[in-house]
Amino acid sequence: MEQPTVLALCAHPDDAEFRCGGTLLLLARQGWKVHVATLSSGDCGSAEVAPQIIARRRVAEATEAATRLGGSYHCLGGQDLQLFDDQVMRAAAVALFRLLDPDLVLTHYPVDYMPDHEATSAVARAAVFTAPIPNYVVGPTASVPATTRMAHLYYFGSPMGGVDYVGHHVPPKFCVDISAVIEEKASLLACHASQRDWLRRQHGMDQYLEEMRAWDAQMGALIGVHHAEGFTQHLGHAFPSTPILQEQLGAVPLSS
Repeated sequence: MEQPTVLALCAHPDDAEFRCGGTLLLLARQGWKVHVATLSSGDCGSAEVAPQIIARRRVAEATEAATRLGGSYHCLGGQDLQLFDDQVMRAAAVALFRLLDPDLVLTHYPVDYMPDHEATSAVARAAVFTAPIPNYVVGPTASVPATTRMAHLYYFGSPMGGVDYVGHHVPPKFCVDISAVIEEKASLLACHASQRDWLRRQHGMDQYLEEMRAWDAQMGALIGVHHAEGFTQHLGHAFPSTPILQEQLGAVPLSS
């Protein structure tokens, strides 16, 4: 069997490590190729350092984290708070999808607390749908052959904080037990050292790694384990509906 591939497409460096780092670790252990990509280089991730400088640092941090996963990191060249589901981002994402031909794509929930996450979710969905269409030859896609099928698309199980932007509770559809790799996940997130001070200033969030552990413990409590990551599968018309992630990792569904 050919080695399967997972791609986590996120808005910013550290999003993947925070929201699905444990799942990526488990898939890597099972022989999957792992890729992490971001639409932006994280150029607004500092209150003291110039955009170009912090962007370079954050790309280096993301590359280190992906290397520890045994995978690769890709940046699509966008800028923080200027991410949109537009032709430029769609073309960049489709070109990457055609290059990597992922079996599984993980991305942000469609409704989240910040616009960059929502735009990235929309770009990911569009790229999954568009990658196999041979007549889509926009920008960088012109030199990359179309894929032969759509990837399975999954969203992080709920918006950050578990609620949408009007306060409605949004639970995941299922959870993956990551208790066995929580410390390895923490080491991946620790690669993004530039973000601890930024998040403390911007969001009042100290103890960067502990915030991740607390969120994953909350997800774990839903299925009776120490730590978990939640997901929701995109099951819209024409998208693959086989439960590839659930079957691969023995995920636990939540009652509706």
